[in-house]
Amino acid sequence: MRYLRQMSSPSLTIYQRGIRARNAIWGAFFLLGFAGLAWIPRIPEIKDSLGLTDGQFGLVLLASTLGAIPGAQLSGRVVHMHSSKLVVRISAITLPVGVFIMGSATNVSTLVCGMFISGFSVGFMDVAINAQAVAIEKHTQGRWMSTFHAMWSIGAFFATLIGGVIAQFVTPRINLWIIAIFTFFAYFFCVHYLLPADLDGHLGEPGEDTESKVPLFGKQAMVLWALGIGLMAALIPEGGAYEWSGILLQDHMGIGIGVNASAATAFSLAMITSRLLGDKFFAKWGYVNTVKYGGYFGGGIWGLSLLIGIPLSDSHQLWGLVVVCIGFAAAGFGMGPFFPAFNLAAASIPGVAPSVGLARIGTIAIAAYFAGPTLMGGIAEVTSLPVAFAFPVVLFFIAGYQSKHIKVRELSS
Repeated sequence: MRYLRQMSSPSLTIYQRGIRARNAIWGAFFLLGFAGLAWIPRIPEIKDSLGLTDGQFGLVLLASTLGAIPGAQLSGRVVHMHSSKLVVRISAITLPVGVFIMGSATNVSTLVCGMFISGFSVGFMDVAINAQAVAIEKHTQGRWMSTFHAMWSIGAFFATLIGGVIAQFVTPRINLWIIAIFTFFAYFFCVHYLLPADLDGHLGEPGEDTESKVPLFGKQAMVLWALGIGLMAALIPEGGAYEWSGILLQDHMGIGIGVNASAATAFSLAMITSRLLGDKFFAKWGYVNTVKYGGYFGGGIWGLSLLIGIPLSDSHQLWGLVVVCIGFAAAGFGMGPFFPAFNLAAASIPGVAPSVGLARIGTIAIAAYFAGPTLMGGIAEVTSLPVAFAFPVVLFFIAGYQSKHIKVRELSS
């Protein structure tokens, strides 16, 4: 505690406090990915234990959406009125609770309850840590947004890796309980070092009048809708890749437990790589071109790999798996910079506080992230899951097209 008090000393410069908060936000993003996607590698087991069809499971996934939408919307207002640190502190408690409940589920009702709480917490926290990230870039005069999101991807990767490795030895319940308990305690350390209310820019730029909400229509709202649609077209594929890839490999390609997490793992690793490099990509090619070509090339390769790999697995299972994983890796690499670029653009609209802009596109995007797998489940129910994957592939091209609306404010001290 003495160390914590020393590190909280007001004698630190704003730059030093920004660097300290940057390190804490790296941890917060990691934990959000780690806890938020903890159940991904165990989805096939949970689905089978509850006796759900693809369509029924898709409806269950809707619980996360119903939590995420009010979570993101409420977060923008609370951050603007109080601080982003307060929102992170609250959701640092509710997110592990939601994951713990999901791990305890022996029936659909309990699972839905846990997913609702987790979805709300993810939406609530996501807006707040992105608002912190915008302020940290300003105080440190550096571009970190893509690496922040890389930490989310690293957290998601470790969640899928650990879940896949221990699937043969540990039940989904124990898996999720351990992650929930670890996350609960780890967040307390991260929250302590975040920027306080007087430095987190929750009221917007100095001398700029901002409101705690933006009308649904109007000049500013239309820009936010355009950015939200672009981010929606990015996050539906992300949610689909994580939540349906294991079922695709297990039920439609005959890949066993543990190995069926390989597509999600390839997707995560590629996304981590592109996000770690993302700030360099932005500096070299610009935000618009990075997102545009990531969407076109990532979506194209993903679609081709599914067309070739799934039928190939009937006669050559290993080669089919390799081809499909290459496609998932291409999708993850192309998608990596999407979220950072669209978020920075939403936080750069004149007259709109960063938290409010982030909340608006966050509401659209996070709802899409959670609703996307539900829509894919509905398509799979009337056609098949391999056919349903055409939906997120097409959205990749839409995300690339929407990149034309991205305009990021220059850093200023």
